[in-house]
Amino acid sequence: MSSKAEEVAFDQMLVARFKNGDGSAFDEMVGRYWNRIYSMVNQLLRNPQDAEEVTQDAFIRAHRALGNFRGDSAFSTWLYQIATNLARNRYWYWWRRKRDKSVSIDAPISGDNDLTLAEVIPAEVESPDDITVTQEFVSRIGKGMEKLSAKHREILVLRNVKNFSYEEIAAVLGISIGTVKSRIARARESLRGRMGEDFK
Repeated sequence: MSSKAEEVAFDQMLVARFKNGDGSAFDEMVGRYWNRIYSMVNQLLRNPQDAEEVTQDAFIRAHRALGNFRGDSAFSTWLYQIATNLARNRYWYWWRRKRDKSVSIDAPISGDNDLTLAEVIPAEVESPDDITVTQEFVSRIGKGMEKLSAKHREILVLRNVKNFSYEEIAAVLGISIGTVKSRIARARESLRGRMGEDFK
């Protein structure tokens, strides 16, 4: 059994325990997914405090709805969908009020690893060792990502940062796999356009 299949099976067992009245099962779910959900939301919102609030809200909503969870998708996909929708709502709330967002392009983009923003978009080179990314280039990627539409930034974070499959992205965003592929292509092209010749 693959690690993904084992994770899904373990989640199913936790859901069953929760539905049978074992409150500690949800605590285990929070422990398993808190950092992953927070990391994704923080990538979308670029604001740690708001990401913390959205992550908390996602788990609160999941707790309330888990009794009715039918298991049509994996628990993790369902949870990511809740968090993504909440992050979208928060983003549009900001946008309507023209709130400024600060971005740190030097820091790791996730608490799970040391990946930097420069590595979000795959480089078209033979090997990562073939290229040296300068601070100026990292800065330009950060600025380019910030200028992308919410949909484009969202899909690049799910694909290139969280390493979701096309199928997982389709489930999280509620769109077809074909739409996922075309949106990723458009998002990358948009970022290339904003980066100019250095990204080609």
